[in-house]
Amino acid sequence: MNSEGSQVSQVVAQQQGAAEQYLTFMLAGEEYGVDILRVQEIKGWDSATPIPNTPEHVLGVINLRGTVVPIVDLRRRFALESKELGATTVVVVLKVKGGSGERTMGFVVDSVSDVYTVPMEQIKAAPDLGGSLADTCVKGLATVDGKMVILLDIDRLVDAGADGGGGTTH
Repeated sequence: MNSEGSQVSQVVAQQQGAAEQYLTFMLAGEEYGVDILRVQEIKGWDSATPIPNTPEHVLGVINLRGTVVPIVDLRRRFALESKELGATTVVVVLKVKGGSGERTMGFVVDSVSDVYTVPMEQIKAAPDLGGSLADTCVKGLATVDGKMVILLDIDRLVDAGADGGGGTTH
């Protein structure tokens, strides 16, 4: 579908009280969500081949049916406490759009949680957090079943790290 058709369908969806579906996953005890239409697959953690001179949050690459896929550790990306990768650790493989077009990337998370349908009117804008990485990559916040889910804009998350600096300062 071209971008004009996409814009028309977004407007129609908004007029019909649209909802979006999100795959949610756990990371350091918090629940995050990504647009389910971006999810290519979910696979158990195995290992990644390290690539020299990559940002700290890039664990390396894997070969996924003939495609070389970069693997990003979201704990490191968000400057969270490290955790040993174990049996429940998974890689969520997503289609990401950026300046260089569409590409496939894997994101290491603690575990996959659920799929939620979230009405557009229930998505609240993220608060201004003073220019942090969260300002860039948090699409919004939604309350689902009495708990807060942080909805990520995966494209902006990847673009924010394009400089290799990770988007955070310590």
